[in-house]
Amino acid sequence: MNSSDSRRRFLAAGLSLPATAFSTPQAPIRPASTSPSPGALAYRTLGKTGLKVTSVGFGCMVTSDESVVARAVDMGITYFDTARVYGRGNNERMVGSALKGRRDKVVLSSKSTARTAAEAKAHLETSLKELGTDHLDIWYMHFRDEPGAISDEIIPVWEDAKKEGKIRFIGVSTHNPNAIADRVLQVGKFDVVLSTYNFAIGSVNDPAYQRFDEAGIGLVAMKVMAPASRAFGFKTGGEHSNRPGGPLAALKWVLRNKRFGTTIPSMTDTEQLQENFRAMSEPFGAQEEKLLAGINESIRPLYCRMCYQCSGQCPQGAAIPDTIRFLSYADFYGQFTLGREHFAALPDEKRAVRCGECASCAVKCPNGVNIPERMARAQELFA
Repeated sequence: MNSSDSRRRFLAAGLSLPATAFSTPQAPIRPASTSPSPGALAYRTLGKTGLKVTSVGFGCMVTSDESVVARAVDMGITYFDTARVYGRGNNERMVGSALKGRRDKVVLSSKSTARTAAEAKAHLETSLKELGTDHLDIWYMHFRDEPGAISDEIIPVWEDAKKEGKIRFIGVSTHNPNAIADRVLQVGKFDVVLSTYNFAIGSVNDPAYQRFDEAGIGLVAMKVMAPASRAFGFKTGGEHSNRPGGPLAALKWVLRNKRFGTTIPSMTDTEQLQENFRAMSEPFGAQEEKLLAGINESIRPLYCRMCYQCSGQCPQGAAIPDTIRFLSYADFYGQFTLGREHFAALPDEKRAVRCGECASCAVKCPNGVNIPERMARAQELFA
């Protein structure tokens, strides 16, 4: 099956949801105030960096409209996150254009997936050029889910960039903080860790977050909406059809954890921006707790909690947690191309695995994810 056929099938079929997932519409979560004001700013300090940032930042990965970024600055949001790989480089260019004349008002971060020193140096120079700035406030080693990905070869590149004033602080982004915590603390150079945190993942990564916090390392939360995003059960035009209040409730759930200095929810339009802004000034209540609990159960067979207990368990060598996470980009965030690009970057032998060839699956998810179905869907969609 070619990629265009897969894309059409994906759009036509959508998710194979449990029958009860969206059968009963729930009452909207009403804002705490009837005031037309979008809310109020709330600030936190990002670990030992001393950077004072708004608790709700701006994840720019899926943003294409620079006016939304500019509007966020005008509203007072101070933290903006992009990466060299987002939009094949176009995202940094968009963010740079949006921040023109506003750079001194924000904390700006970008990331590099480079695995060699030469590539990392080239990425930084390109990022600075595309973003129209002479420095990054935080430059992350991107997508480091195992200790070996933080190699002795590349650490000096980040250290030198900090000494030269091209970056202010050194960061690392990860989906598996428990796996890299020892390495991060051993290196002793990291100022910020960017990692996954949401109501569906829960406390699985708390041991690592506690260690980072105690070491004075700032924490930034990503993937904060999880399956409560608009792309899953919410019309992309902003009409919240089946799970009204879900994205706002999910963001407020994350904000309860004061270990995290800021969050980077994705935003594509001003409606999302205004809703996320409200999360800084509205409390998380019992009705929202109930709403998220319902969503959590409905997506149990579908959404990977990133506990990584299935890693290395497949007799065929399939990259189970990575592949299911890539599928989540398509199913939960509406980012089919991003999921396919990540899948394509897997080693050939892992991409070649076909779960349909097994009579039964030898791997069981402790959180209830239907691994055979999710893997088969990803393989059909992306291969």
